[in-house]
Amino acid sequence: MAAKTLITGGAGFIGSHLVEHIKAQGRDLVVVDNLSSGLESNIQPLLDVHCQLIASSVRDAVDEYPKLFADIDEVYHLAASVGVRTAVATPIGTITNNIEETRLVLEQAKQQNARVLICSSSEVYGKPMRQPMSEDDDLVIGPPRCSRWSFALSKAVAEQLSLAFAYQHGLAVTVVRLFNTIGPRQVGDYGMVVPRFVQRAVRGDDLEIHGDGSQRRSFCDVQDVVSVMPRLLACEESYGQVFNIGGDTEISIDQLADLVIELSGGDIRKRYVPYDQAFGPGFEDPARRIPDLSKLREIIDYTPRYDLRETLSKLIRLAKQEHRTAVSPRHRRGKDQFL
Repeated sequence: MAAKTLITGGAGFIGSHLVEHIKAQGRDLVVVDNLSSGLESNIQPLLDVHCQLIASSVRDAVDEYPKLFADIDEVYHLAASVGVRTAVATPIGTITNNIEETRLVLEQAKQQNARVLICSSSEVYGKPMRQPMSEDDDLVIGPPRCSRWSFALSKAVAEQLSLAFAYQHGLAVTVVRLFNTIGPRQVGDYGMVVPRFVQRAVRGDDLEIHGDGSQRRSFCDVQDVVSVMPRLLACEESYGQVFNIGGDTEISIDQLADLVIELSGGDIRKRYVPYDQAFGPGFEDPARRIPDLSKLREIIDYTPRYDLRETLSKLIRLAKQEHRTAVSPRHRRGKDQFL
């Protein structure tokens, strides 16, 4: 049988774009997603005999489909409990899912001698001591009593576990830390700032800025991110290594709000909400989070194709189209339908 690609979390925002990208290369795929944050509609047009969806958690899929990893020669593990809001609200699920499902993927991949790409996050840097952040920097994570750090801690353990499989078992595993990936299909339900701003701007609502807006971030189009992943996984130099993936042009959240207002063309105001009010007492947010991409560029030629203005313009255009459809008399089913 032909070799296949397995993508966990493949119905999610980044995962669905990766499914598109990998399928365009002519590979057969198996997608595992419990649809807790992903949507089957994200990949429905791609599903056929060459692209199968298993609507299940990784844990349940391994139990129910003993031959799930048979003929799999590469795995992209994106399934995770995502978002700051999720970590604050459900730290137990965040910790256990992110660590245990990574372990299951690594164990199964080892049995098949498959290559594995593990998706981590810039969150693991915690409260960075320097900028831009390099893969070998110390991780400075806040106290365990603050559930905000449960995502970062669980992802850091998942990274350590992945590198241990590379060291002890010779597994061809690559870890990537993603920085503020944006694009179509991303939702703001889990605290992501760009979709929140875009949706509120299209509705004509105030843009809600957490804190004073001085915190600085870099953003990267999802198409740039997913184009890098297969190239890294195909490169033997990447095995047993961690790589930042993102953009390295920074912008403050206040400036981001101004840009969304400009591009949306609406009469919209900014409203500042204290962190304690938005996330609960004791919430901490790094003042800057910018990746050092030199390690990535040492082994592959990487220059993002899309700048922030271009991606935001695309997202605003799509959001306006969806908004017009949602509020038209034919489609309206209540004032909260599209909120």
